[in-house]
Amino acid sequence: MAPEQSGESLPAGLYVVGTPIGNRGDLSTRAGDVLRRASLIACEDTRSARKLLDPLQISTPLVSYHEHNEEAQATRLAGQIAEGSSIALITDAGMPAISDPGFRIVRECRRAGLAVHAVPGPSALTTALSVSGLPTDRFFYFGFLPPKSAARRRCFEEQRALDATLVFYESTHRIEKFLDDVVAILGSDRIICVARELTKLFETVHTGRAADVRDLLKTRSSKGEFVVLIAKAGYTL
Repeated sequence: MAPEQSGESLPAGLYVVGTPIGNRGDLSTRAGDVLRRASLIACEDTRSARKLLDPLQISTPLVSYHEHNEEAQATRLAGQIAEGSSIALITDAGMPAISDPGFRIVRECRRAGLAVHAVPGPSALTTALSVSGLPTDRFFYFGFLPPKSAARRRCFEEQRALDATLVFYESTHRIEKFLDDVVAILGSDRIICVARELTKLFETVHTGRAADVRDLLKTRSSKGEFVVLIAKAGYTL
């Protein structure tokens, strides 16, 4: 079990810390305490991390840990933990290792028998599910699909009969083509939810027939980060 809050340094280990996906007020008290007391914070982008940490007067040293240096840094940081350091791992938003860097250092620590603690926080995946109105008892998470339309359509073909809600992440640059492919392959009546900029000032969540949601979004801003949920075939609101 992770230690209780105090002014003391954290015991050696890796602390996987969830950070806000938009609203900075969503950082938990425990997460702030861990970030303040850690020996080092491994972060995806030091500039983004500073925007979160500076207002909280958290001055813990930072080190970059991102997709381009993850393999080497995982070994290096695990070595520091083995020598007694406490390292907090954060990404730009949400829970590390969920469509973000983090898997490799967790694996390295597990291989070495080092302590790994979860400090749970927001995730766009579960946040979108909770407000979608689609069934949440069984879902499959696919993250970002390949950028090519042919690959997306192939995925939709393969999963069209899956008895579960399908969850995807998509970028502002591809969301319209993504939804065109949903309508083309899964049909205009398939129930979907498109959540944009969750917990942020301009958050929008639209649930309904795929064609209707797609057409609505073509008249609205497509800037931001998207989560798309697709209900199983035959589901109706």
